[in-house]
Amino acid sequence: MQFTARQISELLNGTVEGDENVLVGELSKIEDGKAGSLCFLSNPKYENYLYGSKASIVIVGADFTPAQPVQATLIKVPDPYSAFSILLEKYNEMLNMPDEKSGIEQPSFVHPSAKIGKNVFIGAFTYISEHVVIGDNTKINAQVFVGAEAVIGEKCLIQPGVKIYNRSAIGNRVIIHSNTVIGSDGFGFAPQADGTYSKIPQIGNVVIEDDVEIGANTTIDRATMGSTFIRKGVKLDNLIQIAHNVDVGAHTVVAAQSGISGSTKLGGNSVIGGQVGIAGHLSLAKGTQIGAQAGINFNTVEENKQWHGSPAQPLRDWMRASVIFKQLPSVEKRISKLEAKIAELTALLDQSNTTQTS
Repeated sequence: MQFTARQISELLNGTVEGDENVLVGELSKIEDGKAGSLCFLSNPKYENYLYGSKASIVIVGADFTPAQPVQATLIKVPDPYSAFSILLEKYNEMLNMPDEKSGIEQPSFVHPSAKIGKNVFIGAFTYISEHVVIGDNTKINAQVFVGAEAVIGEKCLIQPGVKIYNRSAIGNRVIIHSNTVIGSDGFGFAPQADGTYSKIPQIGNVVIEDDVEIGANTTIDRATMGSTFIRKGVKLDNLIQIAHNVDVGAHTVVAAQSGISGSTKLGGNSVIGGQVGIAGHLSLAKGTQIGAQAGINFNTVEENKQWHGSPAQPLRDWMRASVIFKQLPSVEKRISKLEAKIAELTALLDQSNTTQTS
């Protein structure tokens, strides 16, 4: 399908500079732009690509003024990145129109007690257990397991291979990517006198609220008692571990390979970088920002504060420490020279004292 600059501008509430009737049929990066494609310019360091780009349409900021002549038609919007994400979403919907099919592919198993909403699709080799509830317009792809009494809301997308344990509760418009596990047992074991460990039954569940997206190969453990919460609008990357009784605040984003230990509460609108480790039984303030590979083992109370390093420290302190850390080899050499000089002076002093004594 092709669209004109005018149609796209109306969708994004932008303004057109150039040919409003020019047609595009695909999206591209600005450095790969070609005739018939649409791209965006948000980061100033990519501006040079604009002047040689063959793209037919480029989305730019409302206050952008080109420094050189531009062949492409420009669509000016307040936020080019957000505008382009809207187009990506629409484009993805068009690409996945075949997934709008409904019905139950065979072979699959759906327990007679399960309640299946309207226009639901269930892919082949999927197992739907007893008393499961699935909302309208939800799509469950192949080889998914949904445990007893689990609830999945409306307009959800469950990708192949997802495992949803019993009594998990999933809200509306949730996307869960392949091989993610929802509701596995929390890591609870009681040490015994003989050095062995006794398993503590995990009788809680996982509650995932509306508009959450969870990446591939992520695990979210059920609570020991009560619920593990993933609040509204949370975005989780691939390969993340969320332990039992964790509460991830609304509209928080967590990057890949991060882990949050049991019973920790993470404030809303937080940003967690890749490979971050957060200890258990903590409370982190709203808007907390944690840099990649940081380690958090303390509570935070100040909102919207940045933390870096392991153990983590405030951003400015971490930057100062990083500068010193880089200088350690030269500092070590200077200390070695000073120690040698001190040893030399000490030897001369001892020699002088011996001469005076004799």
